[in-house]
Amino acid sequence: MTAETVWSGKYIKVIKDGTWEYVGRAHGIQAAVILAIDDGHVLLVEQFRVPLGRACLELPAGLVGDEDAGESVVDSAGRELEEETGYQADSIESLGFFHSSPGMVSEGFTLVRARGLRKVSDGGGIEGEGITVHRVPVPEIAAFVAAKRAEGLAMDVKLLLLLGAGMLSD
Repeated sequence: MTAETVWSGKYIKVIKDGTWEYVGRAHGIQAAVILAIDDGHVLLVEQFRVPLGRACLELPAGLVGDEDAGESVVDSAGRELEEETGYQADSIESLGFFHSSPGMVSEGFTLVRARGLRKVSDGGGIEGEGITVHRVPVPEIAAFVAAKRAEGLAMDVKLLLLLGAGMLSD
């Protein structure tokens, strides 16, 4: 059976393929997720996420091609890093493409690493995003995430990138 688009909006589409129903990005839009570590501190963002009905702690991220068709992942990541966190990077490198929830979403993201960071503004996102920026010492990530979880924040699965080694140890 061939995939059928059941509904399509500006950013997402709902697809039915046989018995499978899933969501994907519309119009070739992709996502970039940014691992930005500055002088032993990782940059995290906190923002309200409508599908969750609460704030979520995340790595900075954004859509590629949602504003400028043909925008590269690296250019988009640099733009989003500055918009969300107020930092610019001397260099941004791709660490690979990953799928976020392959059982129900066809979307994936390119993970990038930002190096040579310098603060140029307060960040906070574009109008209406209300992003709070956190600059957390790498050794304190697990405790910071636990404290935010205790406050009731949702946790983006990509935070496992930062928590993985500690979760795997006995």
